[in-house]
Amino acid sequence: MKTLGLGFVGVLLGMIFSAQGAERPGVDRQYYELRVYTTQNEKQQGEINGYWEKAAIAAYRRAGTGPIGVFTEVKESETNRVYVLIPYDSMSSFEGIAGRLAGDGAYQEAAAEFMNRSKDDAPYKRFDSSLLMAMKGMPKLALPPSSAEKQPWIFEWRTYSSPTEAKGANKIDMFNAGEIEIMKEVGLNPVFFAGTIAGPKMPSLVYMTSGADMEQYKQKWKGFGPHPLWKKLMGDPQYKNNMSGSESVFLKRTSASQI
Repeated sequence: MKTLGLGFVGVLLGMIFSAQGAERPGVDRQYYELRVYTTQNEKQQGEINGYWEKAAIAAYRRAGTGPIGVFTEVKESETNRVYVLIPYDSMSSFEGIAGRLAGDGAYQEAAAEFMNRSKDDAPYKRFDSSLLMAMKGMPKLALPPSSAEKQPWIFEWRTYSSPTEAKGANKIDMFNAGEIEIMKEVGLNPVFFAGTIAGPKMPSLVYMTSGADMEQYKQKWKGFGPHPLWKKLMGDPQYKNNMSGSESVFLKRTSASQI
């Protein structure tokens, strides 16, 4: 993957935060790379998972990065996408990961078969990559209760789009003003909340909530709408019309996942 240079990302951050009138990020907020692999068959899905499980996760851990989440869609399909969540404690960690992998002999050996496949036997069709920054209301990702034992668990990956960058910043402000805390309070087990710095769909924010099973998870969501703080936020005119669309996908962890 070709990484974004620090100078380029710095310019992007400056433009975004200047336009939004938002405070600049503190050093304690994480950055996330989100990868979404498009696949054509179950063989590719297995190869992507195998690459992360047998080569990449250990190398990222040696580079000081993790835990890494590897997920796929709940409904089985030959074209299921594979979702990867990679946290970084700083922008410099993100910038330096390509060099660290290039210099990691164990990784190069373990990843060689996956990386050197021919175009007629590629391990995936394509992947999209986005760079995000954690919201100040939840500056670091949180592991759900099931992570240590890798018990069955579902994850919902939501993307909210906004009509302009200013409206996108406003929606992030709304999350920081109470939406995050409500989700924690009603038991939605949030994993992360972040605004998109660079990616295929902007302006946008992305977050992940989770639950033990679909029925329990949907029951937890029923506590969100009637919550007094949510009603207050919804009635506040400063937060009107700050979204233009939303997407949601339900995921399950793969054997490679640390989340």
